[in-house]
Amino acid sequence: MTDHRPWRGVLVATALPLNDDLSVNYDKYAEHCAWLVENGCDGVVPNGSLGEYQVLTPEERARVVETAVAAIGGQRVMPGVAAYGSAESRRWAEQAGEAGCRAVMLLPPNAYRADERSVLAHYAEVAQAGLPVVAYNNPIDTKVDLVPELLARLHGEGYIRAVKEFSGDVRRAYRIAELVPELDLLIGADDVLLELAVAGAKGWVAGYPNALPQASVELYHAAVDGDLDTARPLYRQLHPLLRWDSRVEFVQAIKRSMDLVGRHGGPCRPPRMPLLPEQEAAVRAATEKAVAAGLA
Repeated sequence: MTDHRPWRGVLVATALPLNDDLSVNYDKYAEHCAWLVENGCDGVVPNGSLGEYQVLTPEERARVVETAVAAIGGQRVMPGVAAYGSAESRRWAEQAGEAGCRAVMLLPPNAYRADERSVLAHYAEVAQAGLPVVAYNNPIDTKVDLVPELLARLHGEGYIRAVKEFSGDVRRAYRIAELVPELDLLIGADDVLLELAVAGAKGWVAGYPNALPQASVELYHAAVDGDLDTARPLYRQLHPLLRWDSRVEFVQAIKRSMDLVGRHGGPCRPPRMPLLPEQEAAVRAATEKAVAAGLA
C-alpha cells in the first residue's frame, strides 16, 4: 500500500451486508473490511455499484464510509462518489476527505448520455474537493464512454490520476499507455483480470474477493508479476465466478457466494431481485467447486 497512490493493488468494491429487513448491518461491514485486509487485500471501495450506493440514504452512505475508515484506516478506503449531479459528487468527495480517505472513484455523469464538455466539467468540479480522483469507465451501464483520448484530456487537465476500466475491451490498455503513460490503469472487470494485468495494470478494483480474497489476491499478484504458470490455471478455475462480475446480476451473485463460503452477504435492496433458480444453481455450483478446490 502506497499512500500517494492508494488505488494500487487489490481494492475490493465491497458488497454491503444487509439484514433480512434490508437495513445495513454496519458491524458486519466493519468486520468484512477488516477480514479482506487480513486476507491480503490492499483496501476497499465502498459505495460503488456493488455496494448498492444508489439505494442508500445520504446518512447510510456517509456512515458506510466512516465505518470502513474506522475498521481499516482512511488510507485503505477509496469511496465511490458517483451521483446524478456534479455538486453532489463533489460533496461526497469532500465527505470522503473529511472522513480521512486519500482518494475517490468517480463515474462520469450518469443521469443522461453526457457529451465531452459535460464530462470534463463534471470531473473538474469533483477535483475541486482536493482528493485524487480515479475515473470509473463503465459505458455499459452509464452510456458514457471514457475512451482513451478523453481519458488523456482528463489527465492532462489534472482531473484524474487513474482509471478503473470496465469496458471489457482489453485493447484499450495499450492505447491508454501510448497516449498517457502516467495514468494508472486499474482492472475494472474481474473476467478480464489476466488480460489487463499482462497489459500493465497497476491495480484491481475487484468484486469476487468479497467471497474468495486469498485466491483472488494470489491470482492478481501472479498475473502482474508475469507468473503465467501460476496465473493461468488459477484464472481458469475462478473464471466461472469472475464472469458474474460483468453480468446484470453481479451484486446478487457475489453476495450469494459470500453466503455460501460463510460470510454475510444477505439480500439486495429493490429494484434488484433475487437470482432466478437456475442462476442461483450456477453460482452455487461454481462456488462449491472453488471451495472444493481449496480456493476459499
